[in-house]
Amino acid sequence: MRVILFSLLPVLLSRGLLAAAAATPASDPCAKVAGLPLVNPQDAIACQKSFPFNETLRQNVLSVVSRVFDFYTFEDFYLKSPPPFQDSTTDIRAQIKRINSTQYATDYDFNMDLWDFTLQLNDGHTRWIPNCYQTYQHILPAPVVILGNDIFIAPNSVEFLSQLGPKFLRFFEEKGFDWKRLAGARVLTIGNLPAWEYIDKIAHTVSGNFLDHNVRVNSAVSSYRIVNSNFSQNIGDIAGRSFLTHTSLEFTLIPVNSTTPECVHVPFVAAYIGAPFTDQSSYWANNCAANNRTNGLDRRSGVSPGSGSGPGLARAALLDPFTHPRIVAGLSDALMPTLSPTNGSTGSVKSFILPGSKTGVMFVGSFLGNYTQFPIDVEAAVNEFKASGVTNLVIDVTSNGGGFICLAMFLHQYLGGLEAGASGFNTTSRANLLAQKIVEAEIAQGLNASFSKYSPDNWAFSNNTHMPLNHNYLNSTVPHFVNGRSDPTSQRFTDLCPAPVVRFPDTPPFDLSKVVIVGNALCASACAQFATVMFERHQTKIVTFGGDLSRPIEFKGMAGSQVLEWAELDSEIKTAGLKNDPLAPPDLLVNANMRHNWRTAYSFLDEKTPIQYRSERSQYRFPYTAETYMNPQKVWTFIEQKFFD
Repeated sequence: MRVILFSLLPVLLSRGLLAAAAATPASDPCAKVAGLPLVNPQDAIACQKSFPFNETLRQNVLSVVSRVFDFYTFEDFYLKSPPPFQDSTTDIRAQIKRINSTQYATDYDFNMDLWDFTLQLNDGHTRWIPNCYQTYQHILPAPVVILGNDIFIAPNSVEFLSQLGPKFLRFFEEKGFDWKRLAGARVLTIGNLPAWEYIDKIAHTVSGNFLDHNVRVNSAVSSYRIVNSNFSQNIGDIAGRSFLTHTSLEFTLIPVNSTTPECVHVPFVAAYIGAPFTDQSSYWANNCAANNRTNGLDRRSGVSPGSGSGPGLARAALLDPFTHPRIVAGLSDALMPTLSPTNGSTGSVKSFILPGSKTGVMFVGSFLGNYTQFPIDVEAAVNEFKASGVTNLVIDVTSNGGGFICLAMFLHQYLGGLEAGASGFNTTSRANLLAQKIVEAEIAQGLNASFSKYSPDNWAFSNNTHMPLNHNYLNSTVPHFVNGRSDPTSQRFTDLCPAPVVRFPDTPPFDLSKVVIVGNALCASACAQFATVMFERHQTKIVTFGGDLSRPIEFKGMAGSQVLEWAELDSEIKTAGLKNDPLAPPDLLVNANMRHNWRTAYSFLDEKTPIQYRSERSQYRFPYTAETYMNPQKVWTFIEQKFFD
């Protein structure tokens, strides 16, 4: 199967800003790579570095970033991150001050520094994303995997990467580099470091997204997943970085059928995924300058950026692959499940019945996609499981990046039945002064949930009764301190979810002691909330594959409660009529996104601790093997044998 996605950004941009930011070199480095789908990374980097540093842009960007952090629920936790997450500790305001005083040669250098700082917060909900420098995807034709406790070039890398097409193959043929012979090689060193040390370095500096270091170790390597309803393979952070930085990577490895170590310099290729351009000027205009989707709009005017006119359903997800696509290759035919899918396998849920008809598998690749279809698919799969005599259930959440919070809560409610009670977590949002003004303004104007995420009628009280439209939940009298700092925080509230189109069963459709959740701990956001509620409410067994087996690993990757993209927050401010307030951030002048974690969810077992910071380690650990590392069906069969036979 071949799945290749390309991102095309709008081309409605400011020429005046371009004149302020663009360089005018004698030879245009962007013209050299214009129109080429694959280029040498050094040539792409030369184009991206051709725009000189601009102080006006720095002040604009840092004003937005700093004021978005005012809404960031976990800011004060970073002053002294609780164990075992200490490696994320940083002073966010001190970092912004440092970036504001650092001298940079190019706009690339400034954005790289800001990208690294927010990336290393290890919170995939909170990130500076400069689209100007996300236009190329690094691809190394040597994806890395962990088999047992050793490091290898993925044995299936030829089948995997050959799907990228003849231009990809020809790029390396013209270089005279035989990457195919590296498939299956055992790796001894990477980048002049022992292989494990290099993976740790990538997990510390490049992977981001997840608080737990060992979860980031799994992010560094290749894994299977579902993207856009298709089985696919992720190349991993070592071989597929988002920011262009390297031209090659040195390996010491032992090829298959050899016993002799050899040193190999493996070249990267830069694959273009941005908007078309012909030269430096059009590169900036089409990829770097703010466009009509960058900033928010006043929803009272009846128009909102993105889709529809309203604020939409609450999401907790890594970057949405539908709006921030990357080149993706499908899982090769030899590794695809040979079982016939059950009913209800049309979207991000793929369900199967293992031979013997005792164990059903529900691979939940995402909680995004078609909101209405997801419950229908779950019900259809469960009905077929029951009709076939299935008594055991495996739920695979490998590389599930999250999605709609209400779909995660639906899946728990459906599996737990109505007798399990409400699924939602108690949550809070940060009550900074501008947030308080937003809620006050919306109450005064009578703006309901169709206009704003801040509107009280989006939410329920902790007892699941609907908040009235005039209830100011940010007006809390309870003092809240984090690491010795006063951090004004809202009253506790929970999600109101639209009624699904299917009926919840009264009792669990399966004995919950015979349900196992399996994955690689890259279970983020809404996925982490699903896994947490299953574990905390029902003691569901959770199995994690991969990682460094000598270290513990958290079963949930990242568990903030809700993310707001920059345009969404800006729309909240404008809809409240507060864009001219002294506390409000300006419109961005560049094509970028400063997303942030907007709500905190609290553990059922410890109402004082956000689930983001509650250490809940995987109960069962297994290594990937040459048979299971990229073969979902063999993983499921292994789980059936270990837990149900």
